[in-house]
Amino acid sequence: MTPGTELAMESQSDVTTTASLGTILIVEDDPRMQRTLERTFAQEHYTTVVAGDGQTGLDLFRNERPIAVVLDLILPNISGRELCKIFKQLSAETPIIVLSAISEVADKVLLLEIGADDYVTKPFSPRELTARVQAAIRRQRKPPVQTVYRFGDCEVDFKKMTVRRAGKPVVLTAHEFKLLKFFTDNAERVLTRDVLLNEVWGYNFYPTTRTVDNQILKLRQKLEPDPTNPKHLLTIYGAGYKFVP
Repeated sequence: MTPGTELAMESQSDVTTTASLGTILIVEDDPRMQRTLERTFAQEHYTTVVAGDGQTGLDLFRNERPIAVVLDLILPNISGRELCKIFKQLSAETPIIVLSAISEVADKVLLLEIGADDYVTKPFSPRELTARVQAAIRRQRKPPVQTVYRFGDCEVDFKKMTVRRAGKPVVLTAHEFKLLKFFTDNAERVLTRDVLLNEVWGYNFYPTTRTVDNQILKLRQKLEPDPTNPKHLLTIYGAGYKFVP
């Protein structure tokens, strides 16, 4: 056996022994694009199955149970839009990333409304596409978020946007819920006023730091047993605020 043959066999062995991260279904009718997508995901250690039309894509989706789908919109037999709806009816948790030359905002909004998890417009960067697919897969694998949060004598249901303190209902505004959610997501962390302004109010809104102080004062009045001596929404002098469950 020649050294070159040995090297080729070793290289092939390395490829075959690399564990697949899962199967990605590619539904795309352009053979050149199919090959590009196959190479792109193979480099990231994914197995791929490819369909050149909508009906084949549907059959492979049912048989292969992919961890994600990369879907073109213009397809023979079944359109990409219709296929997206069918995929979500069969498996709502499977991420679908649309790959299309369509770039109008209205079409992007429509894609998200029919169930697509993300979209990438052609021409695309392979690095961006794989990053978006991987991000969609990670989001799907996250454990379900606990919507009911309890601290002190308070019980907050962020999904239903309801609060009870000592068994009695408390009314919060939508923005107070948003601020409280950010605090509970960052419990025990000291948050500066600038962080709160950027993360809760947003970069496109320009309140003063006094706005933060007033909002926290209102939360204390509604949620603390003794607002003048808070146990949960604490002021860290010279730094900001900290939430302690």
